[in-house]
Amino acid sequence: MAITLTPAAFSRVQRFVAGTPGVLGLRFGVTRTGCSGWGYVTDLATEQREGDTVFEQDGVKIFVDADSLAMVDGTTIDFTRQGLSELFTFENPNATAECGCGESFTTRADAA
Repeated sequence: MAITLTPAAFSRVQRFVAGTPGVLGLRFGVTRTGCSGWGYVTDLATEQREGDTVFEQDGVKIFVDADSLAMVDGTTIDFTRQGLSELFTFENPNATAECGCGESFTTRADAA
């Protein structure tokens, strides 16, 4: 599978990467957080780490660590504006539930 950026997310990431010296692409993964267990993490990648899987979309690289890959593989990342706020949103086929605030999620593996 892959990690996919919508046109809005692609444009936003491409601007960040092009405007920041030493950046290789987007780092995407998860961390334990919130009431449902997992929260998304996005950052600028300055290095490729051991175990990273690298996806590429039209020249933009997306780095995913080995521990996060099973939980985010197949995710589509979008960039939206809601009033004065701008944020990345995630359509993750591995998420089986999300908390009410939308900040965290669970997967089938969490239920086992």
